[in-house]
Amino acid sequence: MSPSVRPLPFHIFLLLACGMLATSLSSAQTHRKLTPKELPPSAFKLIAIKVTGSLRFKPDDVIATTGLQLGQTVSEDDFKKALRLLGETGTFSDLLYSFDYSDEGTKLNLQVKDADHFVPARFDNFVWFPDQELRDQIHAQVPLFQGELPLTGNLADQVSNALQGLLITHKIQGQADYLRAATTDGPIDSFNFSVSGPQIHIRNVAFTGASAAELPLLDAAAKQLHGADYDRAILRVQEDKTFLPVYLARGYLKAAFGEAQPKVAEDSPQETLVDVTFPVTPGLQYNLTTLDLSGNKVFAADRLKPLVHLVSNQPANAVQLTTDVEAIKKLYSTRGYMIAAIESKAETDDTDATVKYHLLISEGDLFTMGDLEIRGLDSRTTDRLQTEWKIQGGQPYDASYPKQFLEEAFKERWLMGEWNTSIRESLNQKEKTVDVTLRFDPQR
Repeated sequence: MSPSVRPLPFHIFLLLACGMLATSLSSAQTHRKLTPKELPPSAFKLIAIKVTGSLRFKPDDVIATTGLQLGQTVSEDDFKKALRLLGETGTFSDLLYSFDYSDEGTKLNLQVKDADHFVPARFDNFVWFPDQELRDQIHAQVPLFQGELPLTGNLADQVSNALQGLLITHKIQGQADYLRAATTDGPIDSFNFSVSGPQIHIRNVAFTGASAAELPLLDAAAKQLHGADYDRAILRVQEDKTFLPVYLARGYLKAAFGEAQPKVAEDSPQETLVDVTFPVTPGLQYNLTTLDLSGNKVFAADRLKPLVHLVSNQPANAVQLTTDVEAIKKLYSTRGYMIAAIESKAETDDTDATVKYHLLISEGDLFTMGDLEIRGLDSRTTDRLQTEWKIQGGQPYDASYPKQFLEEAFKERWLMGEWNTSIRESLNQKEKTVDVTLRFDPQR
């Protein structure tokens, strides 16, 4: 089911030229402006359309969207309809038209202003068509489609309809659909089009551009994709979470993967099998020269640097560095610095393929112990645990303590029976306190 699309409100400014008609019918005529009823039929033939104001679209594509054609007989109602069609796409924030008649015909002027925000259109599983062919086919049906779509309007619906027509033409059983994609609590960053119905599975995975040293690691990481559903959105996640770390861990700090390219290997009404190729550009392999820290006051550099396991004059393992940074943040949380942030800046030198890392530490505010709440236990055991809890209100909070506390509670048999436990820490930014909830659920 295609999502509904709200049309973008737009302003249509009508410049009515009927009272200012240019006439050259006869030098013997008076200078009185002729009304449309007094003009010959030839005056209503559309002989020219001029488009100005767009920095994004070609005039021919704008004209094609209006549905107007040179040579047709037109009236002002046709121009109003043309502007309505343009406005409903959402691609323009303002539209203006003017026209004039002469004994030769009608000339139309369209002045447009592009909408402010466009995002990419992505095609998740149209494996039967190469990307460029898909874009070209859509553009032939939807002239204002150039690979991006406005956030509002019906252009996305037009693209979806064009895709549906493409499926029907190639006798592919399925329904074209789209979703507006966005990061969590973020703005829309793409329109993702997909076809539902066909079973599309990955048969084989290959990598182009990978060296012999990395290829076995990539092949091992790709095994989980064999037999999986083909979906480019999921494959993008695999690139970032599974394949790219293979390079980052070996010092290829600027490695990049291109869009996954599918090729239909077997096709039947029941199932489509595809071979997927991931193009990779490894770039240079960087060796670490130095790593320094700044902004640290609570802990001396000598206390923090042993937590970083990168080795000078060896490939800079960016994956390990990410793990080490989390270890430093965890250390800060044991002193009550719950929102400590660490920015890792890489200063690369392509001349000798080296990198210097700078860890910029923002320690943040000190948080103290707030309220302790224990749920799921009888009152006697709850009171016992409340008494045994060591961090008192107002003391610096230690994020490692709740886990230690539960381990001790089970070790000393303050708790009888088998329990599933969970720890929730709630930060009060205003009071700079941490409220802790320990929840106990009996195992079944």
